[in-house]
Amino acid sequence: MNSSDLLADAFERVREAVHAAVDGLSPDDLNARLDDDANSIAWLVWHLSRIQDDHVADAAAWEQVWFSQDWADRFELPFTKRATGFGHSSKQVAAVQVQSAELLLGYYDAVHEQTMRFVRGLDDAALDRVVDETWSPPVTLGVRLVSVIADDLQHVGQAAFVRGSLERR
Repeated sequence: MNSSDLLADAFERVREAVHAAVDGLSPDDLNARLDDDANSIAWLVWHLSRIQDDHVADAAAWEQVWFSQDWADRFELPFTKRATGFGHSSKQVAAVQVQSAELLLGYYDAVHEQTMRFVRGLDDAALDRVVDETWSPPVTLGVRLVSVIADDLQHVGQAAFVRGSLERR
């Protein structure tokens, strides 16, 4: 197994977890918050998708799926179209309301497809390329992709917890 295969496997595991957390849920369940300051499944999956889309597109020098496939307009969110959810307040989290699991998964799946196209084209040497010099030490592509995977897994784990809590009610 090479690095590209390893990264592809990790992103595929994220996809499986996202679908398990979202499939079959109603808009009410997707948008529910366990308390007034909690994140909803809709916000968690939208946010992890936006971060993955933003970071992978930047590293690949591609346009984000959010813009190229018009997902920004389909979601009709009350923020700037560049918003990713990073640093969102409780009020902003509450504003992420989706009308269907299909919308949420459609965007996530489009991001996943673009991510897989990029990751499958990498060789081991590409992972050493610096993609962000604003950090010390500078961030390499390999570190950025592992960071995205770690962030995705944390957020999808939270979404699975929210789903389980809702199902037990």
